[in-house]
Amino acid sequence: MALLNFKKRDSGAGQTATPEMEAFLKGYSIEVMPRTAAKVEDFRDLLPAGTRVYIAHIEGTPIEDMVDTAKRIAGEGYDVMPHFPARIIKDKATLGDWINRYQGEAGVKQGLILAGGVAKPHGDFDSSMQLLETGLFDQAGFTNLHVAGHPEPNLDIDPKGGRANTYAALDWKQEFSKRTDAEMALATQFCFEAQPVIEWVNELNERGMNLPVHIGIAGPAKLQTMIKFAIACGVGPSLKVLQKRAKDVSKLLLPHEPGEILADLAAHKAANPEFQIEKVHFFPLGGIKTNATWAINNGGDSAKPVNS
Repeated sequence: MALLNFKKRDSGAGQTATPEMEAFLKGYSIEVMPRTAAKVEDFRDLLPAGTRVYIAHIEGTPIEDMVDTAKRIAGEGYDVMPHFPARIIKDKATLGDWINRYQGEAGVKQGLILAGGVAKPHGDFDSSMQLLETGLFDQAGFTNLHVAGHPEPNLDIDPKGGRANTYAALDWKQEFSKRTDAEMALATQFCFEAQPVIEWVNELNERGMNLPVHIGIAGPAKLQTMIKFAIACGVGPSLKVLQKRAKDVSKLLLPHEPGEILADLAAHKAANPEFQIEKVHFFPLGGIKTNATWAINNGGDSAKPVNS
């Protein structure tokens, strides 16, 4: 029912894109799962040409469903980037099989390599670094390898607080980027406030980490939905933005939209062209169509879908 409500509201209708926002949203990516992708009749009705579509691999999802989804979306003309979560991949042979299936059936040459949100590994792998070290992605000629970034401290990675483990992993990935032919980038968890993101990106730069950042943004969704996902995903400091909004009971049933954080980041990027955020990556927590509609209404020509 939430999706129906969003359709009626036509989130963002009548808005005009600013030049800064249009430039910032150009080339945005979006994340789907097999079950959410199945609800979309034709992605060309929603997404601009050439959009990168990440396919999240949740524990328990058969690889056959993942490959079928990749094949379908690639067939509609989009760049597909499936997740490779280390902790649900049994061994090197399984990883090789997945890569072969994706390439053989969907022509995939891009992947998001991450540990995965599973407490107990299914097999030999525990981290994205172990997957990269197999060399299988380079052997398969992958052109783009993205790895996870965390603008806000994550207690799952650094249980004692701080960023020691996070930065150790990023240092390793920075070095790995020098010995792979693939282009690498950081795809981040979603945030709700611009300032922590700006500070984190500047800190990366100061540490000599120059991988491009694809900033995670939660698409429009009900406030309760947003808070639930934020807590589950360990989003910390910027959660206060949602908590403050939640104090106004009248807003609890209205979608929380990403306009403010994106406007702030777009303005910062316009004023600081060398700022490392290269792209926006949407998590469509309120639905793919809802998110795409918001982008169309706020992204100007750069967000127009193929069938427009």
